[in-house]
Amino acid sequence: MPDRGGSPSGPRMRVGRPSRRARTLLMTLGVLAVLAMAFVMFAGFWTDWLWYRSVDYSSVFTTTLWTKIGLFAVFGLLMGLAVGLNIWLAYRLRPPLSAMSLEQQSLDRYRMGVAPFKKWVLLAVTVLVGLIAGASASGQWRTWLMWVNGVKFGQKDPQFDLDVAFYAFDLPWYRFLLAFGFAAAVLSLIAAALTHYLYGGLRITSPGARATAAATGHLSVLLGVFVSLKAVAYWLDRYGLAVKSSDFKATGNWTGLRYVDANAYLPAKTILFCIAAICAVLFFATLWRRTWQLPVIGFGLMVLSAVLIGGLYPAIVQKFQVQPNEQAKEAPYIQKNIDATRKAYAIDSTKPENYSGKSTVKAKDQLRSDADSAASYRVLDPNIVSPTFQQLEQKRKYYQFPTTLDVDRYKGEDTVIGLRELNIKGIPKRNWINDHFTYTHGYGAIMAKGTQTDANGSPVFTESGLPTTGDVGTYQQRIYYGEKTDQYSIVGGPQKELDYEENGEKTTSYKEKSGVSLSGAFNRAAYAVAFSEPQILYSGAIGEGSRILYNRTPKERVEAVAPWLTIDGDAYPAVVKGRIQWIVDAYTTTNGYPYASRTTLGDTTADSLTVGNQQRAVVAQQNQVNYIRNSVKATVDAYDGTVNLYQWDTQDPVLKTWMKAFPGTVKAKSAINADLMEHLRYPQDMFKVQRELLTRYHVTDPAQFYSGSDAWQVPDDPTNKDGNAVPPYYLSMKMPGDAAQRFSLTTTFTPNGRPNLGGFMAVDADATSKEYGRLRLLRVTEDVPGPAQVQSKLNGLPDVAQFVRDMKGADSDIQYGNLLTVPLDGGFLYVEPVYAQGRNALYPLLKKVAVSYVDADQPDGDTTKDTTVFEDNLTNALNAVFGVEAPTPPTTPPPGTTPPPPTSNDAALKAAIADAQKAYDAGEAALAKGDWTAYGKAQEDLQEALQRAADAGAKLKSTGTGG
Repeated sequence: MPDRGGSPSGPRMRVGRPSRRARTLLMTLGVLAVLAMAFVMFAGFWTDWLWYRSVDYSSVFTTTLWTKIGLFAVFGLLMGLAVGLNIWLAYRLRPPLSAMSLEQQSLDRYRMGVAPFKKWVLLAVTVLVGLIAGASASGQWRTWLMWVNGVKFGQKDPQFDLDVAFYAFDLPWYRFLLAFGFAAAVLSLIAAALTHYLYGGLRITSPGARATAAATGHLSVLLGVFVSLKAVAYWLDRYGLAVKSSDFKATGNWTGLRYVDANAYLPAKTILFCIAAICAVLFFATLWRRTWQLPVIGFGLMVLSAVLIGGLYPAIVQKFQVQPNEQAKEAPYIQKNIDATRKAYAIDSTKPENYSGKSTVKAKDQLRSDADSAASYRVLDPNIVSPTFQQLEQKRKYYQFPTTLDVDRYKGEDTVIGLRELNIKGIPKRNWINDHFTYTHGYGAIMAKGTQTDANGSPVFTESGLPTTGDVGTYQQRIYYGEKTDQYSIVGGPQKELDYEENGEKTTSYKEKSGVSLSGAFNRAAYAVAFSEPQILYSGAIGEGSRILYNRTPKERVEAVAPWLTIDGDAYPAVVKGRIQWIVDAYTTTNGYPYASRTTLGDTTADSLTVGNQQRAVVAQQNQVNYIRNSVKATVDAYDGTVNLYQWDTQDPVLKTWMKAFPGTVKAKSAINADLMEHLRYPQDMFKVQRELLTRYHVTDPAQFYSGSDAWQVPDDPTNKDGNAVPPYYLSMKMPGDAAQRFSLTTTFTPNGRPNLGGFMAVDADATSKEYGRLRLLRVTEDVPGPAQVQSKLNGLPDVAQFVRDMKGADSDIQYGNLLTVPLDGGFLYVEPVYAQGRNALYPLLKKVAVSYVDADQPDGDTTKDTTVFEDNLTNALNAVFGVEAPTPPTTPPPGTTPPPPTSNDAALKAAIADAQKAYDAGEAALAKGDWTAYGKAQEDLQEALQRAADAGAKLKSTGTGG
């Protein structure tokens, strides 16, 4: 067969189109793939909505969502329009004919390539820049809400006389708008310049004019807009000086204006604003003049002015005016910084009280008596005894206690408390059903007296067992939400949960409405995708009534429902009205308080309990703030996860602003019931921030502040070798002048670079007290040993050395407990429990108590100054440190003696002796129980009875009837 058309001979292979069935299948698979991808993207959104609705905070979700969507749409549209419009305008202003130059000929192929798709290219560029700008703008939802809902502070800055709200709420939003304007101007300028270049409006290498008149006018206007924005930036920079951070040797991190700012930078910014405004007018004038000469000259003048006026002139002022007499020049500005900083951190009412450190009482008996009532000495250290709780009260491996326990008050006593939470790693057989359906919750609150241990050194539990019994009474003991509960659980369905094991296995089924229902297939599919767990979709363990619990730590739940709050590092539990409630302290902050120095929360709140394996930390580790308030007290129910936010600081303008933005989310302070109020306390992280600022800002005189001669530091924890700051301690104690003990949070200070005691601070931490939050600061005026010195002397005692040798010989580890510091009669009393953990004991036991009394006024031979003792218990240690023997009961007459005939004086003496015996017995009983309040009352009764006995004896002697 002849060859036709050069094709090869033989049968032809014909490639046909896919069959209709195949095309339908491919199309169906494609649609399903798109739907699957859309569902995966939608699942996260849907599960978030379901969770917020389950906790009754759906308004937080919707407000945040619509704010983000609005910002995304508005600013994305504005950016897209700005760039797209300028590209379109540059295209419309292109010259009708391109010059026949090599440059333009090389661009022809690009123009020809773009021509068929120019509309799509314009749309793509517009959409791309719009999406990027919108995504960036949506992240500013907090800035927008604070600006639109801002509440006045009622305080004005000392430089510009503007309300603080301008700096905290308005200035951040104006800066965002300015940054957005700069971005839009620059992108529009670049896009317009490229379009003009592509279509011949701009030429680089061609002879003749470099730009057409149309291109010149267009680009000049854009440059004019850019320079106009620069003028606005210079004007805003003037106010920005009030919140500008800089290094200053007197304070380290300085915020606000200094002499050079007020007298050089401020006028410089004003001059530069005027120059930039004139330069912008010159750029706009090119629409008529069609020349770049004047605007270029103006722009060069602006750049030169920025270097000379904005950089060189302030340096000259600093060098020749400030440095020769810096203290005098900076004094007014230092005073402004001191006043603003103290106000911003709520330490403005804290004034140091001179405290000599010299004992005002010399009688040893009186010192010993006063020591009993000065404080309820907490010998049970919550930072050490967690293993003891674990060993004695864990009961099952699938329970656990936190590393650091908490201190609360029950029935007027300082109490150490920890919850028996679920430990997922201790489940005997790990599988999906056990992990998420069977083992779902912890059980019970374990409590022990903070001021007492038993004869072996173990805690004296006031609530213990499984289920627990004790002083608290009946309460819901199941713990579905806790600090250690970070996995999800599915409850309430056909699968039964293990409740607890005690004389047999008990089961339960969750009946609360907490969590999200999984009864519907759609919700199950959404969570299967969101949690990457396909078994949620098809498992038979999920059915009618099944609910999924997640976001189960108190911190997570409060952060989720109030994302505008900073959460304290230590949530703590309390039994309130038959329910375990997690109490969470939350803060409102800003870094826009004029003149107030900034601090980094993560650094400021770090101490020996936040390092290594410890659990206490601040969420916003790197947050720099210069204003903080403990404005919200939050609770999370340990059984049903209910979150309540209560307005605590009713004057805080930042909280008022957020309450306007999220109405109905924060309850009034009056909604806090009396039972809950008894357990609220002053938060540790707030106290740590304040004590860090008070190391410098206890000084209010600018000259003294500048010299740094009275600067303090927070001492390192002497019981910890890692060199971290000593943590503050909760302690019921009396400050000088107080008639009764107050539940307090305390800390010590030492002078910079020296180990002696420089100051002591305590805050009334009892929320039921009228003086709650009152910071009292004692400035120690004499040379008094500090914590490290006391610890060093303790370590050098022969008794301690012998104890350590004995313990080491018995293969035991020594652990030093919290070194408590208490002001006592002009001096200071240090109390430190010492624990030992032997090879055969899996937990630490209290073995010794060290006590030191330091008195700066010591006559020669007086052993009460800096006396340190090491005894078996607190009572013996207090007796020994003051050289007082334990009181002994009155003796009875020897057998065979005839008592004198009774008289009225004799009867009074006998009655007094009987009362003394009764008071002594009551005191011993109180000591055995560790009831220091009752012990103090018994000692008062004993002294009163002995005084009556002495008076009656004197009368008997004077009348000749006494022996």
